[in-house]
Formats: sequence, C-alpha cells, structure tokens
Amino acid sequence: MNLLLGIPAIVPLFLAWYIVVNGPLAALGWTQRDPNEDDGMLLWLLIAAPVFCLFGLIWGLSNLWMLRRTAVPGSQYWPACVAASLAPYVVGFFLF
Repeated sequence: MNLLLGIPAIVPLFLAWYIVVNGPLAALGWTQRDPNEDDGMLLWLLIAAPVFCLFGLIWGLSNLWMLRRTAVPGSQYWPACVAASLAPYVVGFFLF
C-alpha cells in the first residue's frame, strides 16, 4: 500500500524540495534561486500547504488502519512505511 501511496507522494515531495531549494537554502547561499521565481514564496506555500495536509491525512489514516490489522510492532512498522513511501520518489530522482 505504501509503495502505491508513494507514487502520488512525488508531488508533495517535489514541492517540499522546490520550496527548500528556492527559499532557505538560497538565502544561506547554498543553492541558487530559480531565475524565473519572482513571485515570492507565499504563492508556493499557498499551493503546497493543502497538498501536504491532504497527502499527510490520507497517508496517516491509511497506515493507522493498516497498523491495527498487522501483528508488527509500531517501532518496525513506521520506518518501513516511510521507506516504502519514499521509494518511488528516490527511484524517479535517480532515473530522471
């Protein structure tokens, strides 16, 4: 289930990466801002906040539902869920 949830997770993960690279990391001088990004970060936060909240709600509730139906302890279940959810993003990042 988390591998399947990892496919739409590409969108919020990309948005988080874009905000961090063009915001705080660029302010520290560690990266360069996108030269076409002249609207400021408020617009990106208005777009990203609902996406983060919706995906986090779906991911959290579905994993709580699955946790109750498995015999795996939470200390092993949650790291496995995070790794499985990040796998499609990492694979896509290294392929493209």
